[in-house]
Amino acid sequence: MRTDSSPGTLPAREHLPAGNAGTPVLDVVIPVYNEEKDLGPCVVRLHDHLKRTFPYAFRITIADNASTDTTPQVARRLEADLAEVTSFRLEQKGRGRALRTVWSASDAPILAYMDVDLSTDLNALLPLVAPLISGHSDLAIGSRLARSSRVVRGAKREFISRTYNLILRGSLQARFSDAQCGFKAIRRDVAQVLLPLVEDTGWFFDTEMLVLAERAGLRIHEVPVDWVDDPNSTVHIVKTATDDLKGVWRVGKALTTGALPLDRLTRPFGDDPRDRDVQDVPKGLARQLVGFCVVGGLSTLFYLVLYSAFRSFSGSQVANALALLVSAVANTAANRRLTFGVRGRGGAVRHQAQGLVVFGIGLALTSGSLAALNAASSDPSHSTELAVLIAANLAATVLRFLLFRAWVFPDRDGAPGAESTAVAASAPSSPAYSTGGLQPYRQPSGPQGPLPQRPTHQPHSQSAPYAQSGTTTTRFRAGEAADGTWRDSTMQVQPVRPHDTEPGEPR
Repeated sequence: MRTDSSPGTLPAREHLPAGNAGTPVLDVVIPVYNEEKDLGPCVVRLHDHLKRTFPYAFRITIADNASTDTTPQVARRLEADLAEVTSFRLEQKGRGRALRTVWSASDAPILAYMDVDLSTDLNALLPLVAPLISGHSDLAIGSRLARSSRVVRGAKREFISRTYNLILRGSLQARFSDAQCGFKAIRRDVAQVLLPLVEDTGWFFDTEMLVLAERAGLRIHEVPVDWVDDPNSTVHIVKTATDDLKGVWRVGKALTTGALPLDRLTRPFGDDPRDRDVQDVPKGLARQLVGFCVVGGLSTLFYLVLYSAFRSFSGSQVANALALLVSAVANTAANRRLTFGVRGRGGAVRHQAQGLVVFGIGLALTSGSLAALNAASSDPSHSTELAVLIAANLAATVLRFLLFRAWVFPDRDGAPGAESTAVAASAPSSPAYSTGGLQPYRQPSGPQGPLPQRPTHQPHSQSAPYAQSGTTTTRFRAGEAADGTWRDSTMQVQPVRPHDTEPGEPR
């Protein structure tokens, strides 16, 4: 598992500009090994489909994995006959190696790949890449296991595929449905940061990339596909399955030990609604719930121990009151510090007094439960008493959290008129993608620091050049323009081939 620092940070997603005519927006890679018979028909069919249906410029890259037949000659002939086709020769086998090499060198903002047999219906290609072009998602995959997918394949491969994805869900907590479908796409800026962390060079490359992306919080879009199995496939199922299981073990071990710097991959969304200063919306609820549950669980155990101790020399009502009082003081102090992050002695007495009021409500619930139990049974067993008290404490816990959050420790940072201060550093404009061939990707030199916090977009004028004198500090609310209005940050994309929008043209 690669543990070196990623080559850069992920910018905020934006709708990709179409650029000038002829600029490739999409680069479709077809990794091949000894496919002299299928390569020609595949590329011609894909090229024809993209010419007719894809509204932006594209490129088809044939990645030859050290073929020993006439595949290289077929690839060169296709490159000479079709202007949008290029070929790339690798002297080592491995689908993952081929994808990493070509994707790292490509200048297209959207990178995709598909198997040479074209088992997936090409009508799913535009839905696959559209969320990446619009800036909605970071990666996109075709899924043969979605409910609306239509798949034709044998029982053996169906069983292996579903079993493998169940293993991924059970061992790596993967939430995507189909890791092995040969129909995927990724944004180039994401690939440049993610690929250096992917170690596998074979068939497990897809799975490892998706697991790391998902763990890093990147957005993966799934497209149901129509898929027909190729009976002449040369994939060795047993060897591939064995290698995949080894990869699952390796990645799982790296994730468990924390050997992967996944925190570097979290995309700093410039338009994340969580960054906006919206009034009357509570913040940090998830973190507070986790902290409150942990403190509550420990407090309940502490309460039960105290109750059992006090019950040995007093009645149930007295034991309950004493145990609840002591545990309530400890619970309020723990929640004050750990759950709601209140430090120092300021307001501590007031918080404890309010906590005692909450304690009184809990006492009423638990005491009322015990009274009802004693009324129903003249001599209830100790285990029955504990069961009733646990149920009553669960109800009191929910009410306690609500009172703590809204009354005892309210969030006072969201007062009206509060504004966030953001440091907006000037950034380069949307990249202009050249029409030249593949250029090798050069990783930035020097050590890479931690990712910055999510930046906010700073409005700029076309007449003012981008930053030349460092950073400037501007006060504004995230997502708000300088004139106080809210605007859609996506860019309008026009087709690069005007004839695609002429009326009457068959699509």
